[in-house]
Amino acid sequence: MTDRADVAIIGGGIGGLALAGLLSRRGARVRVYEQAKRFERVGAGIQMGPNAVRVLAALGLEPHLRRIAFAPQSWSNRAWDTGEHLGELNFVDAETRYGAPYLLLHRGDLHAALLSAVPAELINFDKKLMGLDSSGGVTLRFADGTSALADAVVGADGVHSRVRELLLGAEKPRFTGRVAHRTVFPTSLMNGFALETCTKWWGPDRHIVMYPVTAARDQTYFVTSVPDPDWDVESWSAEGDMAEVHRAFEGFHADVQRVLAACPRVHKWALFERDPLPSWSQGPVALLGDACHPMLPYMAQGGASALEDAAILARCLDAKGDVTKAFLSYQAMRLQRTARLQLTSRENTWGTQRTDPSWVYAYDVWRVPIADPNVS
Repeated sequence: MTDRADVAIIGGGIGGLALAGLLSRRGARVRVYEQAKRFERVGAGIQMGPNAVRVLAALGLEPHLRRIAFAPQSWSNRAWDTGEHLGELNFVDAETRYGAPYLLLHRGDLHAALLSAVPAELINFDKKLMGLDSSGGVTLRFADGTSALADAVVGADGVHSRVRELLLGAEKPRFTGRVAHRTVFPTSLMNGFALETCTKWWGPDRHIVMYPVTAARDQTYFVTSVPDPDWDVESWSAEGDMAEVHRAFEGFHADVQRVLAACPRVHKWALFERDPLPSWSQGPVALLGDACHPMLPYMAQGGASALEDAAILARCLDAKGDVTKAFLSYQAMRLQRTARLQLTSRENTWGTQRTDPSWVYAYDVWRVPIADPNVS
């Protein structure tokens, strides 16, 4: 029997699950098609700014996340060697200023929370998308030989999106010549030392960001950005070499050294950049999150912007009787903001220059007026 849905969501990541949760609460028939055989606890740290927490609150997840996540006093930017403070994003009064808290947590914990907001029967595993046929609704064809029908399809299938490829053709990203190392490890390995906030240590041509990812501060995370023009593997699971990390951050501040000395292992992935897309939808098919606006991780807004997408798209589907018009409204509401986030992230100066961060954190997905689909 062929699956039928109002909206088929390709990909069960942060954006895909958020959209499924929001739409199912609105009574829509939703199906999530995930190519993995099961969800694993993957990833490392993730930052959820107030703009993202607003979406999580609508899914009923804010109380749980407040209990498990670390709420930093600030995002501090410091000089790599002297520790001089270069700038600070203050979150002491985040709820007063932005209307929601700033939370740091493990990506796996965030994903598990989002999964709890989606009825289990809506998720189909081991469904690798092969093709789409948009004549009379949308027919989805999967690698296992099965198919599904939907009135609309949302590609929330990440940076290597099959839906984007089917819509817009193959895309070749640009390697930045830089790599990132990331990991989470028990704070107890640092023998009494623990991080008190989120800090980005800025070197002349590299940086490292580190923070706790639990309310108890018993798990510590760091991620780097280091020149390495010969290693261009875009994989989140490739093993890195801690000796290489130690060499890359030789001479950095003593606090950095204490964290690195305690860390047992690390993952490594190459950083690629992609330009903002001029269009995210064609008829009853649209893109969401990294599938349409992947960004370098220097503002910590990748996951947050996927959550924003999910909320705006859910609102547009509510407001418009026609799927194509809803997708065009969604696109009109999101293109400019996500392009600005992509390009600002690419600059990698966030937090070191005097700026009003309210354009990022005070953005309220529930108050932005629904756009006319004919106006971009």
